[in-house]
Order: sequence, then C-alpha cells, then structure tokens
Amino acid sequence: MILNKQNVVLALVCLGTLSLLTACSTGKTSMFRADASRIGVYHDAGPTTLDKLDWKFSADDKCYSSPVVADGTVYLGCNDGKLYAINQQTGQLKWTFKTAGNIESTPAVADGIIYLGSWDKYLYAIDARTRAVRWKYKTDGPISSSPVIADGIIYFASEDGRLYAADAKTGFRKWQFNARAPIYSSPAIHDDIILFGTLNGLMYAVNIKTGQEFWRYQTVGKIHSSPAVDDKNVYFGSDDKHLYAVNLLTGQKVWVKKTAGPVMSSPALYDDKVFVGSKDNYIYAYHTSDGRRQWEYRTDGAIYGPVSVASGMVYVGSVDNNLYVLDAEQGTLAWKYRADDHIYSAAAISEGKVYFNSVNGSLYAVQ
Repeated sequence: MILNKQNVVLALVCLGTLSLLTACSTGKTSMFRADASRIGVYHDAGPTTLDKLDWKFSADDKCYSSPVVADGTVYLGCNDGKLYAINQQTGQLKWTFKTAGNIESTPAVADGIIYLGSWDKYLYAIDARTRAVRWKYKTDGPISSSPVIADGIIYFASEDGRLYAADAKTGFRKWQFNARAPIYSSPAIHDDIILFGTLNGLMYAVNIKTGQEFWRYQTVGKIHSSPAVDDKNVYFGSDDKHLYAVNLLTGQKVWVKKTAGPVMSSPALYDDKVFVGSKDNYIYAYHTSDGRRQWEYRTDGAIYGPVSVASGMVYVGSVDNNLYVLDAEQGTLAWKYRADDHIYSAAAISEGKVYFNSVNGSLYAVQ
C-alpha cells in the first residue's frame, strides 16, 4: 500500500456531511448501483417470486451498459452509440440519442438531465424532455466508467486516466485528478471521499472538494470492479482473484478473501454482508466486519455483472444467460430467468419489477 500520511490526517479532520443524492426539483435521481455509495441496494420492492415477463425490448446492437430507471423511463446505452429511452410501463421506445462511440457507461439522471459517457470521449448532459445537449465535456479517452452525481457536481472518469469533477448545470470543471492509468471502475462517494480503481491495480481515495489524494491501495491485478462503500470500509474486487475490504479513512487493509477467479463484479452491501460474483462461477456472501463467508452459490457461468439487492433478495446475472435471484440471508435460489445471451450488466429494480439486459441487446422487465 502507498499512503500519503499528510492527506490521511486531512481526511480525518475534514470529513463533512455530504448528501449522497442530489435533491431533485424536477424528478428522481437515478444512477449506476442505485446511489452514490454504489452499495447496489434498491429501496423499491423487487420481485421475490417469478410471475411473468412484463415486456421485452430489443435494441439494434450489443449492450454492455446497465439500465437505469428514472421518472417513468428506462435508459440503456448500446454499442451502436445510442442511448435508448424506453417507456417503463409499456416497453415501447420513446426516443434515442446518438453519440459517435459505443456507450458502455451507465447514465446518471438528476434534475431532468441525463449524464452520459461515450467512447467518443465526451460526457454529455442531455435534457430529458427536449433531448437537447445542455453541455458536453471532452476528455482524452473513451468513457466506460459510469458517472456519479452529488450536491450539484457530476464526477466522471475516462480511460485517459483522469477523474473529473464538473458543475452539473454548466459543465464547468471544478478539478481533475490524474491517476495515470485507464479507469473502468465507476467512482463511489462517501462524505468527502470519492473512490475508484484503475487498470494498474490501484484503488484511490480522493478529496471530493479539492481533488487531492487521501490515500491509494495497491493490488496485484487490474481493477474493473466498482467500489461499494459504507461508514467504515470500501469493498472492491480485483483481477488478482481477491475481494478487498480497506479502511475508508486510512487506506489500510481490513481483510481480503481469495476466490478461484478474477473478481470483476461490483459488490453490493446489505444487512452487514457484502455480496460479489467471481469468474469462478460463484456468488459469495461475506460478513463486512471480518470477511467470514456466510454462503456461496454456484452458477453455470462466470459472473462479471454487478450485484443488486432489493426486498432481501440478491439479483445477479451470469454468462450462463441466467439472472439469478437468491435469498440474501441463506443464499438459496428463489428463482432465475433465462435471457437470450450473456448477462454482464447490473439489474435495476423499480416498482416491483426487475430490469436487466443481455449482451444481445435485449432489455427485460420481469415481475
């Protein structure tokens, strides 16, 4: 671990009370992993038993982005460069917005604005009502990481190795942090700290107000996993086959657990447990305090996708084409739904339905 002691002291004294979600005057705030802490927990009720497929929408190209639901619309980005806006109730296409590159980043929606990253190197701020571009910000690399918004500031990372902070209304840059390695991991926020991983195996903690580094933690493998953070620790996977719990304030290792495959899945936090998938085909539940294993569940394919939680259930997709729904306490299978292709994305839960997509471009609403 590489530790900036001066910045750790600064972290201890300057942690404030930053709201994780921006207050929305014109609509719901929605983003990748449900909120800015990226814990993957949805407060809407999710289906605990399989009833039926409510609707299915087919995009024109492959989709690696995850769906996000806001104000009656499901948004999904795809490799044809389009953001699809789909009616949440009917599954009918409302409109599309075209960029000049693949969209693998999951959009964030706040105050009637959709914030969208593209492989054309731009972050877009799109008016959800008029589809007009309010502003766009050019980076020096494709954007695969998903943006996060808090207190009127949008934070986004690029494969150019930089994390950016910009005013959500104007796009005016507040600061940028150069991690000097491509960033696929989507940043998470807790109080005054923003956390993200890089492809050189470093997890960074950065001051959300100044863009100054608090600490960094070195793993052996690339970090594709997006961190999830609680009051004590940050949890994330690495391609070195480990799940890490690192102290939020000091950057010191709390515990580490080894799996039999790279951990590219993004973990979820619920009821004092951390849930994560691995390329070894297993979904794991560990106690957040000490890393004790609560349960494990074997699927028939690698788990790349992030884990979601709602109604005491764990939702996660596999490359065996199934969405699995497990009891969060026991790890027993409640139900599963077979899609038409691999599932790499995260499920979103809203109004009693679960929304998820396959690589093939099919978006499902199941209840």
